Amino acid sequence: MNYAVAALVAPPSPVSILSLNSFAPVELENGVKPIQPDYKWRLILAYDGTHYAGWQYQQSPPTVQCTVEKALIKATKLERKDLRLVGASRTDTGVHAWGQVAHFFTPFNYKNLEEIHAALNGLLPTDIRVREISPASAEFHARFSAKSKIYHYKIYNDSIMDPFQRHFAYHSVYKLNSAVMQEAAKYFVGKHDFSAFANASHNDRVPDPVKHIFRFEVKEMGALLQVEVEGSGFLYRQVRNMVALLLQIGKEAIPPGIVPHILASRDRKELAKYSLSAPPHGLCLVSINYDESHLLPPPDSPAYSYGRHHTIRKCKVPFY
Repeated sequence: MNYAVAALVAPPSPVSILSLNSFAPVELENGVKPIQPDYKWRLILAYDGTHYAGWQYQQSPPTVQCTVEKALIKATKLERKDLRLVGASRTDTGVHAWGQVAHFFTPFNYKNLEEIHAALNGLLPTDIRVREISPASAEFHARFSAKSKIYHYKIYNDSIMDPFQRHFAYHSVYKLNSAVMQEAAKYFVGKHDFSAFANASHNDRVPDPVKHIFRFEVKEMGALLQVEVEGSGFLYRQVRNMVALLLQIGKEAIPPGIVPHILASRDRKELAKYSLSAPPHGLCLVSINYDESHLLPPPDSPAYSYGRHHTIRKCKVPFY
């Protein structure tokens, strides 16, 4: 998104433009439209996606974006159209996040971000937390400034499911061969057309099917298998479809070499011959990486807020 400042002519004297975060025009009584500062703020969010219909805004069933916006409206006294909340990743129904990034606007500055941080977490349900709030530059965009995204998919590979993992890991009763899964995962690394691994999206915009996978690893941690993937971006349900194929390979139902064959087909129907999508609850958006220059705060901005600890004040107790 380009937050450009339009040139305004206001006779008889020119309007001086200050160097601020970003800008928005305001109508005055004499008809002149001077420049008013518009401040941008970055959020890092964590949420348990079990009870939400994904990130993207909708009233019913509830989504994470809708819930966060309601808290922001109460905390800032602004309307939704003024906040313009944007998330970096449109996580699907039931998918979790530890490092979702979003930005929003206010027409006013904050001297201290700890109070708004505490207010937001006080208003939000306990399955959504604001981990960090910080000032953002005009150039920063939560979605379009992202260089890469990291997702983890957890698989609990034992005959009996750990009840404490049931909302955050897929249960596979089949003994999986993690070595062949890792062998297959290497075929995904690099720049490929992932059309065969994308479900049809309800989004009108046609995405570029060519994505760059930087890292794809299968880590064994006792009964837990953690699939870690980092890429420049992902198509709709791409990660879950890649994991689903790895599960079939881990069961030794099909060989690792099937991956390049399916990639080359660029046909979702080809993948459907071997696997369906993995369930959403095992997937978590772990972090999003940005160019360091886009993370620099604007001048004269408040310090980042990572939350504050409460302390018990010592009181004087009479001596007995």
